[in-house]
Amino acid sequence: MTAGKGPVVAIVGATGAVGTTMIDIIDARETVPWSEIRLVASARSAGKVLKVRGEDVTVRLLEPEVFDGVDVALFDVPDEISAEWAPIAAARGAVAVDNSGAFRMDPDVPLVVPEVNADKAADRPKGIIANPNCTTLSMMAAMGALHREFGLEALVVSSYQAASGAGQPGIDRLQAELSAVAGKDVGQKAGDVAAALAEAGLGTDSPFPAPLALNVVPWAGSVKEDGWSSEELKVRNESRKILGIPDLKVSATCVRVPVVTTHALAVHATFGREITVDAARKVLSEQPTIVVRDDAAAGEWPTPADVVGDDPTWVGRIRQALDFPNTLELFVCGDNLRKGAALNTYEIAETVAATL
Repeated sequence: MTAGKGPVVAIVGATGAVGTTMIDIIDARETVPWSEIRLVASARSAGKVLKVRGEDVTVRLLEPEVFDGVDVALFDVPDEISAEWAPIAAARGAVAVDNSGAFRMDPDVPLVVPEVNADKAADRPKGIIANPNCTTLSMMAAMGALHREFGLEALVVSSYQAASGAGQPGIDRLQAELSAVAGKDVGQKAGDVAAALAEAGLGTDSPFPAPLALNVVPWAGSVKEDGWSSEELKVRNESRKILGIPDLKVSATCVRVPVVTTHALAVHATFGREITVDAARKVLSEQPTIVVRDDAAAGEWPTPADVVGDDPTWVGRIRQALDFPNTLELFVCGDNLRKGAALNTYEIAETVAATL
């Protein structure tokens, strides 16, 4: 796509789940700052033609030369690909905005959520900006807004993470499992769900360590020290870095649930200053990227089925903790492919573009 003057953006991994979601986001914008949008992928996808803002764009091969003339390069690829190619893009003059985990905790790479710490995007000594993990992102707009007003001191989080957090293989596996158990009298005896999956020819080569259909799995990520998972440590470490609270007390339990897309989190948040439900609801309602749906008497609260495909963070079940002062309980939902990945990455790019 080429039209007039303006910066050039490249989307690396344009044919993947997050890359195609990013194209959808760009298509939905009334205006974009880009004079050219380059689509980039591996040899397997190079040469494909995709529509971007009504124009046919041919996907280019990922090679060093593809970054020549690029101002912002968005990476929606696995960690090892980003680790190799984001520095190459930066060396060619682009600001690399990376959605993988390769650079998130690098002290020379800002970890940015534009609603919370957009100013950090300008401090990028390596020419790279990192996008947070989708689980962290699902609550960060809300936590950032409340922290500014009331001074966040501690978080206890339980996540309910969608299958798409494991990529397309996660989606495919969940849908196959749901088909395998549909209409069957299972879920009432230990092992009968696994037996139904085996009978349907679904082996143990799953992205999940246990059946996900008719189940919840108290694990997401890889094994770390002392029984923690990588997802749980990401929530802790990334929240500290984004909010600028290096000693923030955080404990997380990450759970995989049989939802295709949209993560949910139950959040127990303690603040240093007095906070009330009404004050919190007012602060959250004033944020342009947050929707407050919070009327328990009317049965109104956010669920993944309500939020999927939507850009804002949705917040409900706002309660004053009964036994903990200055502490609120909240339930937060965010589409993990949109705000949790593609949208935040793209919003970082727009933040950078405004300074070019």
